[in-house]
Amino acid sequence: MDQGNTGFILISAALVLLMTPGLAFFYGGMVKAKSVVSMMMLSFGSMGLVGVLWVIYGYAISFSNDGVGKFVGIDGWFGIDTGSLFLDSQVSNALGDPAAMTSGHPDLAFVAFQAVFAIITVALISGAIADRAKFGAWMVFAGVWATLVYFPVANWVFNFTLDKDLKVIDGGWIVYNLGVHDFAGGTAVHINAGAAGLALAIVLGKRFGFSKGITQPHNVPLTLLGAGLLWFGWFGFNAGSELAADGIASIAFLNTLSAPAAAMLGWLIIEKIKHGKATSIGAASGAVAGLVAITPACDILNPGWGLLLGLIAGALCALAVDLKFALGFDDSLDVVGIHLVGGIFGTLFIGVFGRGIGVLDSGSWNQLGAQAIGAGAVLLYSFIGALIIGFAVEKTMGFRVKAEDEIAGIDTVVHGEEAYAFGGAHV
Repeated sequence: MDQGNTGFILISAALVLLMTPGLAFFYGGMVKAKSVVSMMMLSFGSMGLVGVLWVIYGYAISFSNDGVGKFVGIDGWFGIDTGSLFLDSQVSNALGDPAAMTSGHPDLAFVAFQAVFAIITVALISGAIADRAKFGAWMVFAGVWATLVYFPVANWVFNFTLDKDLKVIDGGWIVYNLGVHDFAGGTAVHINAGAAGLALAIVLGKRFGFSKGITQPHNVPLTLLGAGLLWFGWFGFNAGSELAADGIASIAFLNTLSAPAAAMLGWLIIEKIKHGKATSIGAASGAVAGLVAITPACDILNPGWGLLLGLIAGALCALAVDLKFALGFDDSLDVVGIHLVGGIFGTLFIGVFGRGIGVLDSGSWNQLGAQAIGAGAVLLYSFIGALIIGFAVEKTMGFRVKAEDEIAGIDTVVHGEEAYAFGGAHV
């Protein structure tokens, strides 16, 4: 067993898990003061529910290699080979793992690493329905969506086997049959969550008084703290996806530093041009947009192209967040504008600038076509799935809180708690 690589994977998994509380802070600071507990609980609820589902059957669906299981999964009890829990890995059904057959990490290290990906993907969706969703309805949606959408899509994208020449020889259809390059989850995580967020925004409808400036962030420092934790955890998300502390992990790490930095500048430039001011929320959002866009490409872009990707992604997402006003859907915290748009852009960028496979290096448009088909397939599958599940929840138990509760703020109604209690018995 290679203890160095094992430690690298486990530390990376812990960093990715930290991203979900970071997301809770990032989202929580941007909603009303009387809705922040509800907003943050959507992320923490995802941690509890998806963490359990992953062990019971999520891993089995996501990493089945058996027959029809390549599409829908279910491969053995819990999907985990308990006979080899403490043995070295023998196969490379691993996300971006060019040396898995010799890395010697335990299978369960990979199981744990992928679990936190499932958790953060579900939590990302919640930003689209801020200020108006019932917690119980969200938990039902999250469990069904993870089961029917995320776990199968993870199988399509993350479940593949490499031979000694680093060629994919088996796996999910997006990476194996289409040949899509997605190192750390531009499709399975960000396009997946962004499309589901769009669907839920349609299901729940607009907040009362929906318009530009409907609510201002109630706690900017909380959002900045969340952005910082997200960026910190993202090094585990991207570099950790190599599953080995090597050169590819190093370039992924560097791109995860530089692309979001450039994206922050890109976003702030657009803000300055449009509104005359560069805001702290814009800086945080720009960094996250860059992190989203670099995720699928962090291993295959030279640092210069990584900077270009970040700069364009920041500017593009800064413009894209206004789509909800033009098209009339209320994506409260810009899940669509940042995660869907940023995920699509980063995925397509590989087809042009990807080292050895993009148009510039290969002279072929085939990779760009594959990237577009893969991104489109995940977008449609997730959007349709989330739309059906969301409408089913809405028609059976109701997804949206009462109008008067939404206007007043939903923390005390849904959770019986307040984020900020001042004076009287609360002192």
